[in-house]
Amino acid sequence: MAAANTLHDAFLDELRDSYDAEKQLIKALPKLARAATAPALRAAFDAHLKETTGHVARLERVFAGLEEKARGKHCDGIAGIIKEGEAVMTNGFDAATRDACLIAAGQRAEHYEMAAYGTLVAWAREMGHNDAADLLEQILDEEKGADFTLSALAKGGINTTAAGAAHAYGELPGDRASTAAAATRPRGSMGKAKGGARKATAKRAAARRPATRSRRSR
Repeated sequence: MAAANTLHDAFLDELRDSYDAEKQLIKALPKLARAATAPALRAAFDAHLKETTGHVARLERVFAGLEEKARGKHCDGIAGIIKEGEAVMTNGFDAATRDACLIAAGQRAEHYEMAAYGTLVAWAREMGHNDAADLLEQILDEEKGADFTLSALAKGGINTTAAGAAHAYGELPGDRASTAAAATRPRGSMGKAKGGARKATAKRAAARRPATRSRRSR
């Protein structure tokens, strides 16, 4: 925002950033959809692709209402998030884990956009650009809806399935700790420990018996 002098300039700069982000996501979402295994997740990415196309059209209406040319400024933030999401596809994860990671990547993008559009709506309202604010708020609501959908899919079974696969392979920290302990424990050590405990219990019982007989004799 080096050239921004007023809030209006900053607003336009942020608007161009979001415009470019939406254009990048139009290219990225089909890749995420193809990489998804769960049909519901694939459908969620496809549905949000349609919404994202609508976001671009709304942003162009915002530019037009402000008598500004619709043009983007490269959004480094969303570019980095997309790059991380695409890396998930080549990491060799099992299907459920890949789906869980794709949800995480999608939600990173949604949260980035929610922050951006929340700011744009607030600034537009303050400057009296109410028509622009209404259009931007519609986009914000759809970003929130997409984030809610991804959360529901994660909680509705995808994360559980991925965690179950991790348990099955003994890859959770607790599983590794118990496996390592079992591998390093000397044979028969558990039996020895139990035997020692029984002996200690017997000794304590024997120590109490004379005192009991002494009280009875009185």
